[in-house]
Amino acid sequence: MQRVKRQLAPYLLVLPGGLWLLLFFAIPMIAMLSLSLQQGDVVNGYRFTFHWQNYTDAIEGYHTQLVRSLIYGAIATIAMIILAFPVAYWIAFYGGKRKPTYLFLLLLPFFVSFVLRTISWRQILTDEGPVLRPLKDLGLLADSYHILGTPTAVIGGLVYNFLPFMVLPIYVALERIDPRVVEASRDLYANPTLTFRKVVLPLALPGVFAGVLMSFVPASSDYVNSEVLGSSSTTMIGQVIQAKYLVNTDYPAAAALSFILMAVLLIGIFIYARALGTEDVMKVAAR
Repeated sequence: MQRVKRQLAPYLLVLPGGLWLLLFFAIPMIAMLSLSLQQGDVVNGYRFTFHWQNYTDAIEGYHTQLVRSLIYGAIATIAMIILAFPVAYWIAFYGGKRKPTYLFLLLLPFFVSFVLRTISWRQILTDEGPVLRPLKDLGLLADSYHILGTPTAVIGGLVYNFLPFMVLPIYVALERIDPRVVEASRDLYANPTLTFRKVVLPLALPGVFAGVLMSFVPASSDYVNSEVLGSSSTTMIGQVIQAKYLVNTDYPAAAALSFILMAVLLIGIFIYARALGTEDVMKVAAR
């Protein structure tokens, strides 16, 4: 009896999480896959007909928005790495006893709604707002200059809203670095630049890898920033899916677009993982 309990224990422990994934991930995904292959409308109902034309129509009609979303997400992710690494590095190595305070301040904006934070940026970046108006009055910017409705505003919003998702994984990776390793490199006459390039950066790669995964996927599929800060020329694929679902009630097309976006993101992540070398990253993380 005891042997049976020991054998069943791992399965019983994973059962709640497995049921959660089944109910709120696997079943909805199967339902959405079925919906993406249906025909019909809200009034007359939908019928499952293996209508693969939904996918080809979605690609032909919205490939521009899909490519734009991937480009915006990639640019925002690169910008987040550039901004997040120095912040995480300073907190990890120079934060001292105040590290929890700095991390709390970093997460403090998350206590406010995502939508409200984005709307506040719209008020800040408006032509008559506290940023552009003083610069225009000083003659540093032309009166016709504006940021709202441009790719810069959308990408800036993505960077602002998802930056903590990049900082935290990098901070965790840097926090795990043994200070004696850094001291050893200095004892071997390595200058700070060489120490960072040969010791700190390789050991921080697992955090960068995790940060990219946690930032690129939601940034590429986001629709709030492009809706609030952008214009018709900066429409992202998330906006199209949202409109298909909630405005046009074209559920099969929306489901097909969702699966196309998911497939593209998975392929991109796989290529990124292969290029970076996940086995090498995992070996570094295990050390």
